[in-house]
Amino acid sequence: MNRSFKIYVYPHRRNDPFANVLLPVGSEPGGNYASESYFKKVLMSSHFITKDPTKADLFFLPFSIASLRHDPRIGVGGIQDFIKDYILNISQKYPYWNRTGGADHFYVACHSIGRSAMDKAKEVKFNAIQVVCSSTYFQPGYIAHKDACLPQIWPRQGVLPNLSSSNRKKLAFFAGKINSPVREKLLQVWRNDTEIFAHFGRLTTPYADELLGSKFCLHVKGFEVNTARIADSLYYGCVPVIIANYYDLPFADILNWKSFSINVATLDIPLLKKILKRFSFEEYLMLQRNALKVRKHFQWHLSPVDYDAFYMVMYELWLRRSSIRLPLNAFVHPN
Repeated sequence: MNRSFKIYVYPHRRNDPFANVLLPVGSEPGGNYASESYFKKVLMSSHFITKDPTKADLFFLPFSIASLRHDPRIGVGGIQDFIKDYILNISQKYPYWNRTGGADHFYVACHSIGRSAMDKAKEVKFNAIQVVCSSTYFQPGYIAHKDACLPQIWPRQGVLPNLSSSNRKKLAFFAGKINSPVREKLLQVWRNDTEIFAHFGRLTTPYADELLGSKFCLHVKGFEVNTARIADSLYYGCVPVIIANYYDLPFADILNWKSFSINVATLDIPLLKKILKRFSFEEYLMLQRNALKVRKHFQWHLSPVDYDAFYMVMYELWLRRSSIRLPLNAFVHPN
């Protein structure tokens, strides 16, 4: 893959009226949805890019859902029309979309609005590869074997935390907004427990200290199945416990999630403590050791590092490339 995989990006000039949407961000990405911007910024300066579309395995649709949301000319209400017009434009200007109906094209989005953004461009939703953070089997527009999960990662710089001094006295930890029935249930059952710490609202202690002081860290479905908590947990050496039904987990066809995390059905929230205490100390240490091994896959770097989040997403795309190509001369270029 590293030597032969090539991607063509539809070209846009810096003076394009929507350069802020179509070109990489100038600064280092940050925030809760940084994964979208990180991938695009790193990809555009990588050796995977080709300027010769005849050599491309895949074609990247470079619009940024995050930028579209915040552009006052478009906003949330105008994203669907922007995407529809963009696809119409490239299908008329270039022959590549039409030869496969978009099946060798992909876009990347981390905000959940990216899913509904395709409602006026159904061929994108059902034909193109969607690399999205909100990857759930429950939504009819997401197709697991075609689409891929983009890990939601809060960017952190510097040296990884020293875990040798961490003292994990808490069995499990969660903090977050109560924005779903699943989280309501968690708080209802475990809010006053002495071993499972379930917090609502602002913490009085540093978030990192809570993760370093807990054996298990809970990833609980909110508005969507995805949050940055899995990556947070791994970064601080805390074994992730995933309570999010129908979540197509990041790199699920590459990583053995059972070796470093625990999946708990939402109906089993009342049994959470019993489930976690079934694991012996030796079994827990094995889970944690494996969690530390995979955390390199959940980190972004502006200069990508082997096996980091960028290379993992690229491998997911490589697995989904099509081996079938129709010759370009089989199509008449539109006038």
